[in-house]
Amino acid sequence: MAGMGKRMRPHTLTVPKPLIPIAGKPIVQRLVEDIAKTCPEKIENIGFIIGDFGPEVEEKLLKTAEKVGAKGHIFHQEEALGTAHAVLCARPLLQDKIVIAFADTLFSADFKMDTNKDGIIWVKEVEDPRAFGVVTLDQQGFITGMVEKPEQPVSNLAIIGIYFLKDAQHLVRELDFLMENNITSKGEYQLTDALESLRAQGNKISTDTVKEWFDCGNKDGTVFSNQRVLALNHPHENLISQKISQENSVIIEPCFIGSDVSLKNTVVGPYVSIGNGTQIENSVVSNSIVQENSHLKNCVVSGSMIGNYAKIEKHAENLSLGDYSSCS
Repeated sequence: MAGMGKRMRPHTLTVPKPLIPIAGKPIVQRLVEDIAKTCPEKIENIGFIIGDFGPEVEEKLLKTAEKVGAKGHIFHQEEALGTAHAVLCARPLLQDKIVIAFADTLFSADFKMDTNKDGIIWVKEVEDPRAFGVVTLDQQGFITGMVEKPEQPVSNLAIIGIYFLKDAQHLVRELDFLMENNITSKGEYQLTDALESLRAQGNKISTDTVKEWFDCGNKDGTVFSNQRVLALNHPHENLISQKISQENSVIIEPCFIGSDVSLKNTVVGPYVSIGNGTQIENSVVSNSIVQENSHLKNCVVSGSMIGNYAKIEKHAENLSLGDYSSCS
């Protein structure tokens, strides 16, 4: 999760992309919890590979690990040299059984990971696979090849960015080989190249499919992910705080509404997440994410992302407004 999140600007100018909230929880926290649900064994250690996010963010990540009963570790990727290089930054944890995940991915699945397999790559069928890494399979369901962002698609099974390996030391050997021999694809060291080498040497790597895959790489994808996570969790989680002020207002669920939120002459929902301390007055807000301590007045807002401490008045449009911004 060391990337700069350029596709999510202005929201990543002040908050790292994996800490942007989806239905009231940071993306990375939801990802960690979802992976923990699929693991049949206890997770002992979680390594977060980050850029220079600062001590406050690092503390939040360590607490995210604690919430699933694991010990958290921080590793820094100081130069963006690719996914293989990023994973190798966590070398002390690359032992025994491991899961590797990219922190702009959320998913919905209803299976337990088979940790007796050599390796698993999680995939999802997509209409246009050219923007993704893809896999090809044999008749037994084992992977026969991996291609990163193919110009001529050879498969519609896209790699969603979550991997399991039974013996991480084998992966370390291949990662080191890429670095030592300067083997790159599209100018970067790619994790898929190391995994393909493992497969070619006889490791039986299979796939698991997920019911839904949510890409939180840009604003529209994140708003859609918020919608789907709210819909999926609405029957199971209490997403609306008891500590809200509601005057002549309507909440159309599913929504997440944090503490100390004030709603006056307002319709909120469906598919809206509102952070703590936000005030909304004389407005209609649907299918949007509004973060903490913001103020919306006389607005009609849909399909939008609005940051922390933002102020909006007299707007009717699709917005992407960063922290401490205002428009009227």
